[in-house]
Amino acid sequence: MSNYKMHILVCGGTGCRASQSHEIVEVFKAELKAHNLENDAQVVTTGCFGFCEKGPIVKIIPDNTFYTQVTPSDCTEIVLEHILKGRKVNRLLYEDPKTQSHVEDSKHMDFYKKQLRIALRNCGFIDPENIHEYIARDGYAALGKVLSEMTASSAIDEIKKSGLRGRGGGGFPTGLKWEIASKFKSDQKYVVCNADEGDPGAFMDRSILEGDPHSVIEAMAICGYCIGATKGLVYIRAEYPLAITRLKIAIEQARNFGLLGNDIMGSGFSFDIELRYGAGAFVCGEETALIHSMEGKRGEPTVKPPYPAEKGYLGKPTNVNNVETFASIPVIILKGSEWFASIGTERSKGTKVFALAGKINNVGLIEVPMGITLREIIYEIGGGIKDGKKFKAVQTGGPSGGCLTEKHLDTPIDYDNLTAAGSMMGSGGMIVMDEDDCMVSVAKFYLDFSVEESCGKCSPCRIGNKRLHEMLEKITSGKGTVEDLDYLQNLSKVIKDTALCGLGQTSPNPVLSTLEHFYEEYLIHVKERRCPAGRCKELRLYSINPDLCTGCTACTKACPVGAIEGEKRQPHIIHEEKCIRCGACYAKCKFTAINVQ
Repeated sequence: MSNYKMHILVCGGTGCRASQSHEIVEVFKAELKAHNLENDAQVVTTGCFGFCEKGPIVKIIPDNTFYTQVTPSDCTEIVLEHILKGRKVNRLLYEDPKTQSHVEDSKHMDFYKKQLRIALRNCGFIDPENIHEYIARDGYAALGKVLSEMTASSAIDEIKKSGLRGRGGGGFPTGLKWEIASKFKSDQKYVVCNADEGDPGAFMDRSILEGDPHSVIEAMAICGYCIGATKGLVYIRAEYPLAITRLKIAIEQARNFGLLGNDIMGSGFSFDIELRYGAGAFVCGEETALIHSMEGKRGEPTVKPPYPAEKGYLGKPTNVNNVETFASIPVIILKGSEWFASIGTERSKGTKVFALAGKINNVGLIEVPMGITLREIIYEIGGGIKDGKKFKAVQTGGPSGGCLTEKHLDTPIDYDNLTAAGSMMGSGGMIVMDEDDCMVSVAKFYLDFSVEESCGKCSPCRIGNKRLHEMLEKITSGKGTVEDLDYLQNLSKVIKDTALCGLGQTSPNPVLSTLEHFYEEYLIHVKERRCPAGRCKELRLYSINPDLCTGCTACTKACPVGAIEGEKRQPHIIHEEKCIRCGACYAKCKFTAINVQ
């Protein structure tokens, strides 16, 4: 038993580590030693707290004090004031922007009030490299319950009754997927964890593996017992070094404790896990492409059926779920399917983890009950739009999703509602945009990503998306026509209907959704040859306000093509026909005399 009076929890996720949280840990340890407090307070490196906007985060237990934006130089003051004297360091507490007052406990912060952490239940609370801490929070109790009290079919029934759907994007019922895999007979079966999240701005799976790797290991073992598999594989992208390190440590610890390997808990059931590394191909998030990559082949999808449940890794029955799906399994087994099914909506049960990013005040990782609205996420949890700007759109589902507008803000979030609105749940990326964003450019950005990530196996994706991207390039450079908008829509629908895998079938979503909700913006690009948001470089119009121009000649000197002329101390002018829209003059002007339209 620990006799520590206090615990100093320091976020050790990738985001906070990039802001020196690993140095904060070392400084805390040195300060505790210098003041003979090593036996009174313990420094614990945890996983992600979620509030990335205010990181690095330090939480003091047991009083639950939540310090934000801590630097190594703050550690001495925290030790001397808080640990030694019991006085909180107010300047490091979170300041509520509404009340302008300090909030000491994270439970009273708007960012956390509406969250319900199931998949993230241990992230920020335990040392992910210490199996004892996971076990202390009911870790591996679900595996013990399944092995000692349940049959494979009864455990599968529990998952089915919970209503858990795959959190990787497709939303297929998890229990049903396990049941299908369990029915195929084979001398060898596999359980695969898809940890290859590749959406721009997404970091859900990475954070779970960094903060709570044992939950995924335990769930994979439970799945192995249910479908009759003895081997597990985690397919993880090599760009996740911290997640890989912690996963390796957790697997080794589980083996040493007899929770992986032969005859687990004396049940006669054997199961072990290995890692397979991906090179960061977005298409390998599709399960057949993922399996081919693990086999050493090109990461290309294949036509289904046969599904992996029948013929997967090395031609054997294989069940594939993503990290977040697995992370929810142990809690469902322990608390029961009825408890989990009581959360969420009729067809989308439980919670969903989102990576909240973009033009929003509270960037971070959140977990919310299904059925919560976009308005609640953006304006309550997210704290609203940065700099008081006007909300314009939110992209859900990454490159496979669509852009939703103000009229969708009160839509309850679940799989069906998002699909009906022209977007999708995806793995959980959520990027917020404001009035300064050009939706045509946004569509082009996602198409650029899809073109780069296409495996090239099928023509609709390989060629069709390239043509879509070319048309968007044409429109954003001022060369588009109204007819191009019809071509965009028609080609997008053809690609959705004919592409081989989920990447190709969903890649036109950003185009279709922006065409539907921001058609006027497209028309302005092609008819008026301008970008209302001023984002499309070739369509920017630079002009000089004569009332503000002092004739300092700074812009004239900065212009690389001589498009600006004027006498010293007299207002200058920009010759539009010569201007290459590089923005050099705008950057140099100290008198805000240059307008951009």
